Amino acid sequence: MAQRVVGRSRQVVPSPPVHPAAADATSTDHAPVRRSTAPARLVREHPWVASAAVAASVLVVGLLTSVVADGTVFGATALGLLRADGPVAGLAVPVWLAGAGAGAVVLAARHVRPLTVTVTLAALAVLSLALGGVLGVLGLCLAWSLRAVASQRTTRTAVVTAVVVLLVVTTAAVRWQVLGLAEVVAWGGAGPLASIGGPPVQDLEVPDFSAARRTWTVLLLAVLLALGVASGEVVKDRRRHARAVAERWAALARERDTGAALARQSERARIAREMHDVVAHNVSVMVALSDGALAALSRAPDRSREAMAEVSRTGREAIADMRSVLGALHGDDDRDPLDASTAPTSTDLRATVERFRAAGLDVGAEGLGTPLPSDTAARLAVVRIVGEALTNVLRHAPGARTTVRAHRDATTLRVEVVSTAGTRAADATGSRRGVVGMQERAALLGGRLDVGPLADGGWAVRLTLPTSPAALTTPAPAEERPS
Repeated sequence: MAQRVVGRSRQVVPSPPVHPAAADATSTDHAPVRRSTAPARLVREHPWVASAAVAASVLVVGLLTSVVADGTVFGATALGLLRADGPVAGLAVPVWLAGAGAGAVVLAARHVRPLTVTVTLAALAVLSLALGGVLGVLGLCLAWSLRAVASQRTTRTAVVTAVVVLLVVTTAAVRWQVLGLAEVVAWGGAGPLASIGGPPVQDLEVPDFSAARRTWTVLLLAVLLALGVASGEVVKDRRRHARAVAERWAALARERDTGAALARQSERARIAREMHDVVAHNVSVMVALSDGALAALSRAPDRSREAMAEVSRTGREAIADMRSVLGALHGDDDRDPLDASTAPTSTDLRATVERFRAAGLDVGAEGLGTPLPSDTAARLAVVRIVGEALTNVLRHAPGARTTVRAHRDATTLRVEVVSTAGTRAADATGSRRGVVGMQERAALLGGRLDVGPLADGGWAVRLTLPTSPAALTTPAPAEERPS
């Protein structure tokens, strides 16, 4: 079932029934798509916004967690586990803050050199553990850098990098970390409790020193790194999907354009053959008349001479017109035209309407007695356009009520085929070649063809051709069925 996008919303609703030539006018221009959010558009247009947001989040988290780190140092010092004038007590919080600042700066280059940024952050993590005994927010920074690695490199590269980083930082934590997640949970509230007169810090329990206390730090780091890799894979999959969709629509657009070009070429070639048949026939007749006039020259020399001159002049004009039309149709393309079946060259508009009535189409007619151009090519174009429009009604809107109207004034011939909505299931397929062919015929004669839907769900094809009273021919009167 076809779909369309309503207004500016994302709601997708069924499209109305397909009407004449609607399938021919199909395109990918109105396919339902998911609209980007305002933040996504901002980041896409200004990539630095995303980097600034990540850096700001790292700094904010670093500042907030440094308060907890300061409380942890206070509790460990009060318990006598740390000397107040020792290096860890004096450097833990400054190193924590310095790590947050350095990580925010280094992350700015994560999309340009993701692997280099990851290695640099891992080195900063080892240095932070060696100097201050803390990891700080560098684990979070490593997660962000691994996200960039996973989104730009292969999954294997991202996983191997994450495992290596985890092993290196775990080794450094076991060797140098003093204040880890276990100490933060146990002593992080000592400072605030002491400041508000809470229980004495001497009541805090002293956990046994063991490398196993680093397990919580390692687990938290592993979770962060895994989340970074997973989110990067999601970004990569979305990018791959978007690229595939874009390539698909580009291929469809190329196919549509190629189909339209082939349709134009085919229609031009077919019209060229038809024009050749029509003009060649007229030229043959004129040549025969000219020969006859020349043969009777001795019996009626004056009239024969006039007839011969007129027929010869008309013949030369017909040949010139044929060459002009063929040149316009084929242009500079020397390739063989596409094969296309040539329909009968009847120029009887009334017979065309009756043929579709016999096929079961409910067709009303108004003005079928309107004089058509005396030029055979123009009459043929009118009949072919009406026939194509009625064919589209028969295919795409079965059961529709259709009216064919013809009208002329001093300078213009107007023909329109208007149909209502179909009442039965329609053939929704179409290549647009019928519409292209009708437009080509009208354009070659200096006219205009308007094709499109009506407000009530119907369809209209309106042809306008320039003409003059002298160029019109009046068909024999016949009974019309009113619409």
